Amino acid sequence: MPTTIRIAAALLIGGDGQTLLVRKRGTQAFMQPGGKIDAGEQPVEALARELHEELNLRIEPGQAAYLGGFSAPAANEPGFTVHAELFQVRIDVPVTPAAEIEEIRWIDPAGDGGLLLAPLTRDQILPFYRASLSTPA
Repeated sequence: MPTTIRIAAALLIGGDGQTLLVRKRGTQAFMQPGGKIDAGEQPVEALARELHEELNLRIEPGQAAYLGGFSAPAANEPGFTVHAELFQVRIDVPVTPAAEIEEIRWIDPAGDGGLLLAPLTRDQILPFYRASLSTPA
């Protein structure tokens, strides 16, 4: 049985540079929005589908800039690893939690927003985003 969960995830960035994190119903850890990639689905297609399902956010695949693959222990499935195909998406529209999302939070990427973060978010994605902010364009 595979122990890796393949997902597409968004580094969603608002106009003020803050990033959006979500918490699924019945869980404690906040993480990037996104979800599992279905068989035969391209990662960017999965991302667009998941953002619509979870946040009522419609994006065109061309709006998502591919940032790379990131892996960490899964936050909600003990013994599993999550491998995320990460995309940056800049938005300037409001989003609302839907489907299994119980709570959303915009945080300053310089910190953790005082939240319990999923390992992928805490150890991989936020440090990656912070490093990109300190690198001259």
